[in-house]
Amino acid sequence: MPPAAAPPPAAALVRRMPGSLRSGLAAALFCTAALGQAQTAAPVPAADDTLTWHGIRLYGTVDIGLQFEEHGAPFSDFYTPGSTNIVQKDSRESILGATSSNMGQSKIGLRGLEPLAADWSGVFALETYFNPQSGQLSDSLKSLTVNNGLTAGQQSTNNDGASAGQLLQIAYVGVSSPAFGTLTFGRQRALGTDTMLLYDPVSGGYAFSYIGYNGTMAGGGDTEDTRWNDALKYRLTYGPAHFGAMYKFADGSAGCYDPAAAAGNPWTATSCTPQSAHNNAWGFDLGGTIGPDRRKFSADAVFQHYNQAISVLNPLLGPQSPATPHLGYTQSLTDSIDTTPINGGDGLGPNLISTDNTVYGIVTDNNAIMVAVKYTWDPIKFFAGYEYIWQNNPQNPLGVGASDQGGYIMSGVEDNNLDSEKLVNIWWTGAKYTYRSKTDFTFAWYQQRQNDFRLPPTCSASAGFRASCAGTLNEGSFYLDHHFTKRFDAYAGIAYSWVSGGLGIAIPHGPGVPYNSDNNFAPTVGSRFTF
Repeated sequence: MPPAAAPPPAAALVRRMPGSLRSGLAAALFCTAALGQAQTAAPVPAADDTLTWHGIRLYGTVDIGLQFEEHGAPFSDFYTPGSTNIVQKDSRESILGATSSNMGQSKIGLRGLEPLAADWSGVFALETYFNPQSGQLSDSLKSLTVNNGLTAGQQSTNNDGASAGQLLQIAYVGVSSPAFGTLTFGRQRALGTDTMLLYDPVSGGYAFSYIGYNGTMAGGGDTEDTRWNDALKYRLTYGPAHFGAMYKFADGSAGCYDPAAAAGNPWTATSCTPQSAHNNAWGFDLGGTIGPDRRKFSADAVFQHYNQAISVLNPLLGPQSPATPHLGYTQSLTDSIDTTPINGGDGLGPNLISTDNTVYGIVTDNNAIMVAVKYTWDPIKFFAGYEYIWQNNPQNPLGVGASDQGGYIMSGVEDNNLDSEKLVNIWWTGAKYTYRSKTDFTFAWYQQRQNDFRLPPTCSASAGFRASCAGTLNEGSFYLDHHFTKRFDAYAGIAYSWVSGGLGIAIPHGPGVPYNSDNNFAPTVGSRFTF
């Protein structure tokens, strides 16, 4: 491919984004809901070695490795990383297998920048996420649905996530100007996800980063909210300071419920009352960078609010599973709006929504405040961050048949999961040492704590723990990453995690069923190619 032609002066200015901008214009844009995304609308590099043609760049990452888990489950072809370095509800055996996206999400994308007039340019980006070990699109929800009807001892690796088989995980279009900032509209990363990628010592690598793998922090309470549909996003930089704002419009179906079913009558499609989607969200980011390049300090503060946030739980347990409370059979097949069973085998008639290839989830209204800092003292970078999350039962409940990520349908909904306000604290720290510009040595530590939101608060080792009891999760990781070339690197490292209290309970309600193991040791080796 011939080298890209020299850009015109306007495009050259845009490719140095963000420059020195005027803050008053940002306020005007915000008042007109001009919310965009500067970092996802990053200018296309003019280097000759990029796959760029007429301002459109093809780029991607292929990351695949080999992981051993001391306490794990058979790896998934669909779950985004394929395996879980964190101890999970189905962790039960030692296992070795191929896993993907250990250091960075495997993806392929297009990004473009087209000069329009004066210093304005049009921008767009499209990204697809995939699992190179299986060739499948990343689909966390399918990792759950393929395990529907199976007990924890029979399941393969599964977990919730924003990647739900969508052809495009990122898809936006917008405009950008060095003087006015950048605004875009479409499916985009949440502000918390942007900040996590900047301030996580591991930059979100799934094999060694809890906040990258789990997504609770980046999504402001739920991992499905690390990327927002139908979202406007705006970014502005003025000297050393930068500002971001984001708004998500309500979308999708909120399902329905049958008032007659509350009196014990069978579900019927004609009497099922539709609900309205209220899953709008908004967020703000304020940060800055000071000091010369060799001793640079940066910090960001982010607030996020999300209505009707969904957290998909363990796979639905089907009729072949023992119908006992401690396995969650009754709870996971019950609609919480009117507490009636939705399984056709319950004597109340046929299913309103089939439990085949559908999901069951908890719905909450979430708020989160995050602060993060980074300090560079060559050749070492120091990282630290903290997030406080508070969650409540939704003001506007979802019903059976509500839509979830990737077009999946909810056949079970829990709108009253919280006995009282749930409080989550997440903090992390770490350091990265770069040796001769080629090799990085990285250490990271993460901790998540939740309060006791169970009523009455009878949580103890003797009384038994439930998922609503206070609990703690810890993970520490260390790895080295050697860059053989600009585009090819290899890595090796370990992660160790353990849980206690309510964070080590597999079933959300009923008598506590603890994880099969409360810890996991997971070494990983692999390589990554980027272009």
